[in-house]
Amino acid sequence: GIAGSVATLLHDAVMNPAEVVKQRMQMFNSPYKSVLACVRTVQKTEGFGAFYRSYTTQLTMNVPFQAIHFITYEFMQEQINPRRDYNPRSHIVSGAVAGAVAAAATTPLDVCKTLLNTQENTALSSVNISGHLSGMLNAFRTVYQLGGVSGYFRGVQARVIYQMPSTAIAWSVYEFFKYFLTKHKLERRT
Repeated sequence: GIAGSVATLLHDAVMNPAEVVKQRMQMFNSPYKSVLACVRTVQKTEGFGAFYRSYTTQLTMNVPFQAIHFITYEFMQEQINPRRDYNPRSHIVSGAVAGAVAAAATTPLDVCKTLLNTQENTALSSVNISGHLSGMLNAFRTVYQLGGVSGYFRGVQARVIYQMPSTAIAWSVYEFFKYFLTKHKLERRT
């Protein structure tokens, strides 16, 4: 548990600035022409802190995502592969379902993180916010002001569709190598 938590802290410390840049470049009518231009402009106009404005939200999202993901995968394996044999179909199905459930459950956190990362002026000005939005609680309030409860689930289908193949592939590759390495180890013993 501690190793996973530390790994998530370090991973998100590196990936959060990359996520900020990616999301700003994906915005409709993004003013940024390149990654480097985006990094320079954000640093110059908003400061280094802009790259970490959503860090706590990212952590708050990733910890539950991973917990739900692993619990759901293990639950699905118990249901469709209780003997825990190497069974690519069960690993793919379990991985896809785990990714879908985790993605759907944590979409509200992802929506808030995206708002913090992009600082969409049109959205913020429509609720009379000038300057920069910061903090997860402010993001939750703002998303609610902008779209009510359904605002927290904007893009849920796309997020689920994105995660399902990603987690299915990850689990099937993990289970394949676990099987391959274990089988190879057993063959060497005999």
